[in-house]
Amino acid sequence: MKKYLALLAIVFVFACKEANNKVANVSDSKGVISKPEVKLYTFDGGTVVVNTLGLFAQDETYKGQSKEFADAFYVIQHPKGNLMWDAGLPQSLVGLEEPYTSADGAFTVSRKDSVLGQLKQIGMTPEDFEYLSLSHTHFDHSGHANEFKNSTWLVQKKEYDFVTGEEVKEKNPDMYNAIKDLKRIKKIDGDYDVFGDGTVVLKYMPGHTPGHQALFLNLKEHGPLLLSGDLYHFYENREYKRIPIFNYDVGQTRESMKKFEAFAEEMGAKVYLQHQKDDFNKMPKAPYYLN
Repeated sequence: MKKYLALLAIVFVFACKEANNKVANVSDSKGVISKPEVKLYTFDGGTVVVNTLGLFAQDETYKGQSKEFADAFYVIQHPKGNLMWDAGLPQSLVGLEEPYTSADGAFTVSRKDSVLGQLKQIGMTPEDFEYLSLSHTHFDHSGHANEFKNSTWLVQKKEYDFVTGEEVKEKNPDMYNAIKDLKRIKKIDGDYDVFGDGTVVLKYMPGHTPGHQALFLNLKEHGPLLLSGDLYHFYENREYKRIPIFNYDVGQTRESMKKFEAFAEEMGAKVYLQHQKDDFNKMPKAPYYLN
């Protein structure tokens, strides 16, 4: 009897594991298993000209250099709902006659169009989004976040505590103001499967900020891909694992880089660096999409 019960327990555990492994699959009328249809739209959230590229390494590798960054944001359509990933540069830049240069001269930024204007290309408005999530809360990733006040903000607890803390409110109020209208908040701690089927997963990668994250997508045709957030800003920093001097925690960043690369290899994921212009140019732009 004991042997029978032990065998039954083993069978039960195995069956549960198999069921969990198949959560991401859907069977059609013929019993053929397939992934849910997920679409990834890429939009232009502005341009960042880094006049002082030396900020992006702990040594003097880039001293005296400059570089132009893309600043993308993304719409993910899933059968269970829509997710806005990142939010571009501040919308106050739209309509300015000249690009804006920061007081210290380090960055020159511009943005051509608002999120409302861009979403019209795919027949959507902010009201169509169940979720908003930001790789992190720096100004070039939170530009139109407040437009999504009726969406649920999926945010790492450590990022939320960071951006709503007294230090940020006092020393960098614009950073807090960019997200202050968001009231529907789901605080998460670690990796988070947005729709519960493995196709859209927030990957906790702290270091650039306390709650920085990347985004994993498992698309039907394109296959698995990773959007980097600001873990890496451009190819050289990924290749040589260089870290900006303004990162919140250098040690955490290094650990996140190891975790990111191991996961990308494990999943066979194509990596897209969100600020790298070449990667931005590879992506089909709305109204076209990857699926």
